[in-house]
Amino acid sequence: QVQLVESGGGLVQAGGSLRLSCVASGRTTGHHATGWFRQAPGKEREFVAAITYSGSTAVYADSVEGRFTVSRDSAKNTVYLQMNDLRPEDTAVYFCNAGPGRTELRGTGAYWGQGTQVTVSS
Repeated sequence: QVQLVESGGGLVQAGGSLRLSCVASGRTTGHHATGWFRQAPGKEREFVAAITYSGSTAVYADSVEGRFTVSRDSAKNTVYLQMNDLRPEDTAVYFCNAGPGRTELRGTGAYWGQGTQVTVSS
């Protein structure tokens, strides 16, 4: 079993920045990619960004391309999501996802974190 814990969310004004962290613990065996997803009130969960285990490849949703950057520190079992130029439409609960079962980098693995709230005021 793998546990994923997100942190770093909060309230920020439009144009501001936040950095989210996702720390993996438990049986972190297996070289799995990690993804970030978000869910706004009344909407379905959507893909935001993902990075391979090696960190060599990252992909982004069109809505965040050029503003968000995903990275990882394998020594710390941590994946980051740097979010710049935040907009009110970025307001959502952000979830970390990893583990086996992912068939493509934009897909989902077996494990989810509890999520961290990001609120962007206009």
